[in-house]
Amino acid sequence: MQPDITQSVTARADSGAEFLDAKKAEEALLLASSADEYMMNAVQLAFFRQRLLNERAELEAHLNEVKTAIASHERDSDEADQASFEEELRLSLRQADRESRLITNIDAALQRIENGEYGFCEETGEPIGLPRLLFRPTAKLCIEAKERQERKEHHFRKARGE
Repeated sequence: MQPDITQSVTARADSGAEFLDAKKAEEALLLASSADEYMMNAVQLAFFRQRLLNERAELEAHLNEVKTAIASHERDSDEADQASFEEELRLSLRQADRESRLITNIDAALQRIENGEYGFCEETGEPIGLPRLLFRPTAKLCIEAKERQERKEHHFRKARGE
């Protein structure tokens, strides 16, 4: 029996539920830090480094599962089965592409941790903020800078008639 691509996605989501309580406790402890401690102290940097490394490992494992599922697929003689697999494959490849780009962003965030630049906006130099980093650990811009960037992108798309 060949591996089902959708099973790997479901299994990945189920395993994440096990760690939810511990993750919430860690986040609450991190958020309990005073605003004066935002200078991305060693504990905060270690927390985000580990979170990024864990996420990277999960993504790499999932990408390997997708590669294995693709490689082990045998051509079905039934056109409907083949079409169904190709649609699943198309969706999985789109997700794999997004995950590959996310791995690149994770590597960039890990490099910012090493350089001492993590947690501060690349555009303004202002703190990004722990709540935003907890939501998106790869964030490079503070909320205000990100909103400006999105308004510019929307304006350019509108000007081009998209």
